[in-house]
Amino acid sequence: MTLNKKDQRILELLKENSKLTTSQISKKTAIPITTVHNHIKKLEKNGIISGYTIKLNYKKLGISILAYILITIDYSKSNQKTTNQKDLAKKIKSFHEVKEVNIMAGVTDILIKVRTQNIDQLNTFIIDKLRNIEGIDKTQTMISLLNIN
Repeated sequence: MTLNKKDQRILELLKENSKLTTSQISKKTAIPITTVHNHIKKLEKNGIISGYTIKLNYKKLGISILAYILITIDYSKSNQKTTNQKDLAKKIKSFHEVKEVNIMAGVTDILIKVRTQNIDQLNTFIIDKLRNIEGIDKTQTMISLLNIN
């Protein structure tokens, strides 16, 4: 599906605030309400919009530490029949600290996004949970100093 300028403008506004009504979008874009509604329905039907979400204030939730962890799998030490990137990714995703899991190509096998209350909790997660999963060889942690959205 090719997006036209109306689709692109509607998507920009919804990315900023998914609670906007069709009326509000219509006023901001000078596109008739019915046209806005039809474009949104078309975007949903074609899978361009697959859901609406919220933006959380992690500091107020008490989980302000954001870290990205690169994970390398050691296939030689694990049972190769049961350990692969997808299985490990699913296992890692089950931890409440993990907010996102990506299977990668290249030197790193898996990249995860983690949120914790503090550095001690991040340390505990990495040492006691992550590094105890069979098949995980190495981890490299990068702590985000500032997340600009």
